[in-house]
Amino acid sequence: MRIITGKYKGRHFDIPRSFKARPTTDFAKENIFNVLVQYIDFEDATALDLFSGTGSISLELLSRGCSQVVSVELDRDHHRFIRECINSLSPNPSPNREGSTDHEGTTPKILPIRGDVFRFIKSCKQQYDLVFADPPYALKELPQIPDLIFERQLLKEDGIFVFEHGKDHDFSQHPHFVEHRSYGSVNFSLFK
Repeated sequence: MRIITGKYKGRHFDIPRSFKARPTTDFAKENIFNVLVQYIDFEDATALDLFSGTGSISLELLSRGCSQVVSVELDRDHHRFIRECINSLSPNPSPNREGSTDHEGTTPKILPIRGDVFRFIKSCKQQYDLVFADPPYALKELPQIPDLIFERQLLKEDGIFVFEHGKDHDFSQHPHFVEHRSYGSVNFSLFK
């Protein structure tokens, strides 16, 4: 797994072979971020990464200048891996009050939360410029996720919701649907 561009461009992280998560491919990640620059200025944006898996998207958002990234992952080992990746971005990280780390006098505001995404959504009181969700493609609740994002008003007024899903789902009739992008077997639906 690597960071495509930004402050940490080119950084590589070795994902343990035992992981169940399938990180978004570099090809798909690079292409969807090229689309997203039409919708959002990453510099100083706030972002929420749901079902963060390996943390690939969270790290990319941080590298591109987001002022805050909240990364929600249920799996203990994946959550630990995300924290290790964050800590490795600086040779001398020190914990700050949010559980993330201070790096060279700057604070990358990334908050890795270990928890259930659906519980997090129900209790979340913050709004974000960008919400990214990459649930397991076989998740039975997957079709309801766009509705939950909008019912709980997780997006700021001009915010964008990016939903990664398998080819078996079509969200083009959703009232907030904007566009669909496909890169190999990876599908993204964008909502505003």
